[in-house]
Amino acid sequence: MVDIQETPAVPPTDYGGDERAGYFVAAGTLIFLGWGLGVLLNLGLHWMAPTDGMTVAGIWFGRTIGAYAWAAVGFGIMTGLVGTGMISVARATPRGRLVLPGSDY
Repeated sequence: MVDIQETPAVPPTDYGGDERAGYFVAAGTLIFLGWGLGVLLNLGLHWMAPTDGMTVAGIWFGRTIGAYAWAAVGFGIMTGLVGTGMISVARATPRGRLVLPGSDY
């Protein structure tokens, strides 16, 4: 007699792909969006703005950094930190072969 509660419907399979590639791509994206856009570009545009402000892509930037800009900086810092954490996870993960998703192994 087999207990149905204990038997998985589909047996677990390990395809042997390299999940580190996904970690590195995701981490790079998070670092670029967080530190690149959220911090450097945001603060740079505020720093470069003239005294009466400027509009870039429909967004107004002034010389003073308001609450929204500080929130974007904080979110960018946290996003970049998550990206660096993902890099450390990727480096600790064992290397596998690089296989494209959906391809036969």
